[in-house]
Amino acid sequence: MSMASERGLKLRLLCCVLALMALSLAAGQAYPSARLLSLCGLLGLPFILVLGHSLQALAPRRAAAVQEVPSALAPEQQARMQQMLELEMRLEHAPIALFSLDQQAQQLQPMNNNARRLLAPGRASDSAALCRTLAAQTPGQRSLIGFDTERGLERALLASSQITLQGQSQRLLALMPVESELEAEAMHAWQQLVHVLTHEIMNSLTPVASLSATAQDLLAEARPHLPPALGADLDTALDAISRRARSLAEFVASYRSLTRQAQPAPNATLLSALFARLSALVGPDWQARGGKAAFSVAPESLELMTDAGQLEQALLNLLSNAAEATAHLAAPQVGVSARLARGGRLRLEISDNGPGVPDELLAHIFTPFFTTKEKGSGIGLAMVRQLIHANGGTVRYAKAVQSGGRFVVTF
Repeated sequence: MSMASERGLKLRLLCCVLALMALSLAAGQAYPSARLLSLCGLLGLPFILVLGHSLQALAPRRAAAVQEVPSALAPEQQARMQQMLELEMRLEHAPIALFSLDQQAQQLQPMNNNARRLLAPGRASDSAALCRTLAAQTPGQRSLIGFDTERGLERALLASSQITLQGQSQRLLALMPVESELEAEAMHAWQQLVHVLTHEIMNSLTPVASLSATAQDLLAEARPHLPPALGADLDTALDAISRRARSLAEFVASYRSLTRQAQPAPNATLLSALFARLSALVGPDWQARGGKAAFSVAPESLELMTDAGQLEQALLNLLSNAAEATAHLAAPQVGVSARLARGGRLRLEISDNGPGVPDELLAHIFTPFFTTKEKGSGIGLAMVRQLIHANGGTVRYAKAVQSGGRFVVTF
């Protein structure tokens, strides 16, 4: 087909298109007259036939032109390009946060999705401080760093290496979050320690309690033959031994609960119903103290696959902790909320208007046996962490915006 013929076909196509547009406008003006609409349709048929014929005539020409266009890249270059794209995709979705540091400009640039999310608003509480920590890392070293997030303190393993690209020196930084793994390992270690300690203590307590009971029986038989003062002293001593043995046995039994937790039985749990039960359990006590316990779920239909009994027990422990923290206040307040957070994760918050946890104690509040209360056992928050972890969640203490205590549970 010559160039003149092709230009003629294109001109014919243009005329047909313009004619059909004019007829469509006329049809719009003629509506709702059926006769005029039919006339416009009949007048448009020849133009449609000419349009179809012209397009068929141009199709072989276009197909040949496409076949004549050589490939933009050679096969070897296409293979390399494909490898580069695959490498870029792997880096983008790597389970670590990757950064590059331009040493001349001292600029830290995120290199993948996890790095950008870490520096995005709402994740790291102080992204500038985190960037300074990353930039100060010595090449070739690894260190464990901690930084505050909206979910509380997180720890991560930081590694740095030095490279040279196009004659310019750059530093690569890799940040791998390890907070959940450290929590799981620490909790497992404490469970093993508690198991060994309680087992050994109970092995020693059992004969002590048995012998004290036997000695009391023998004392009762021999009392008529003993001086009254000696009998009274022996009775007091044996009674003290028996009481302390029973008290210590009860104390150890409370810690055994950390190692004898039943496996969770997950089921679809409607959080609004769970919160209603919690409100009925603790609401009257907070009202009697002149305060309020508020519960909220958004949306109301929010559900979670979890062991409802274990989650309820964990939340009751946190509410009990909030009640103790606000015991000195005239108008204590506690709020429990549930909502969907970033990434579709479920977020539960338990916040109160108490004094909060001092910074120097933050690293110890979930440690078994640790307590600042005169009569505390030190297993309340440790049990909370164990129950939440067993159901696939995490629990952290997060600093409140103004004041008070705030625990964040995520699933």
